[in-house]
Amino acid sequence: MRLCLMIYGSLDTLTGGFLYDKFLVRHLRRKGHTVDIVSLPWRRYGRLLLDNFSPELRSKLTRKTYDLILQDELNHPSLFWLNHQHQKHNGVPIVSIVHQVLSSQPRKYGTHHLFKTVEKIYLTNVDAFIFNSETTRSHVQRLINFSHPSIVANPGADRLGHLPTPEKIKARARRTGPLELVFVGNITPIKGLMPLIESLIRLPPDIWRLTVVGSLRMDPDHVRRIKRMISANHIGEQVRLMGPLDGRELIKILADSQLFVMPYSNEGFGIACLEAQAYGLPVLASAAGAVREFIGNGVNGFLIPVGETKTCAAIILDLHKNRNHLLSLSEAALQTSLARPGWANTMDSIHHFLTNLRKQRQESNLQSSSL
Repeated sequence: MRLCLMIYGSLDTLTGGFLYDKFLVRHLRRKGHTVDIVSLPWRRYGRLLLDNFSPELRSKLTRKTYDLILQDELNHPSLFWLNHQHQKHNGVPIVSIVHQVLSSQPRKYGTHHLFKTVEKIYLTNVDAFIFNSETTRSHVQRLINFSHPSIVANPGADRLGHLPTPEKIKARARRTGPLELVFVGNITPIKGLMPLIESLIRLPPDIWRLTVVGSLRMDPDHVRRIKRMISANHIGEQVRLMGPLDGRELIKILADSQLFVMPYSNEGFGIACLEAQAYGLPVLASAAGAVREFIGNGVNGFLIPVGETKTCAAIILDLHKNRNHLLSLSEAALQTSLARPGWANTMDSIHHFLTNLRKQRQESNLQSSSL
């Protein structure tokens, strides 16, 4: 097959969605398929809407040399009207890779209404879906009540490997001193680092330390607010902002930490949470997102109700005092990750789905030509 994938920016961007897209492109190319990358520039939302009137982008979308056109759903502001026009003039199926429904995130009413309207038009004008979670699928179902071909293909748990010596969990859980917390996510408002720090400030300073891994450049104004909060509360020695890390550097931090904390982020799946479990870390996450598909409350982590601000601090205090509880959660977290499918299995299922789509299109074209 010859395919194209439409994204913003670069596949090397460190987010869960881009990791997913990158694995898919690599897998399809290994299977012998051609995958062209069509990269659109990151801009403000209003400027992205203007992409729909770009002759250059329109020409790329209407080329009939592709068997399938893949689009990261994040690109929907640039494509919602172009896709509508595409359906009138081109028979190439469009497959949307949906990592998260943007309009499911909390925003001011006017902004939310605009995002929801644009996203709904986009989702209506594609031919098939690849979802990263059942939660994401249900969000789209509620928005447009679709009957399109679709597949739910969960991310793998094995990108960074697993804790090589599970025996380390016992020694780590019972290690004395402050509880070592880790947060992995780019520093933007939707990831919820600010309310997390607000929760931690409620606790005695000698029972916790927080390591933050994630880009400091995506929202510089928000990062400045975070730094001012850290300075104003005199917790500079307790909160480390490490910037973006991956590979061995990230593995070392996960292996040395005791609890993964991202309790105020509505995740479309939560790859960082799953990778933390692979290193035996219980996950403190939001009940609002898809993480509830692999986190059992009180079993291998905790799910914080939306808007709840006291529960997070109470759980951390309890785990600091009760290291046997931390140990049982940690062991369960590792077992959860070991039971999950690997990336190769996930990508194989998508490859099979796309191959069938192409076959169905070919059969449909043959039937049309014979009439």
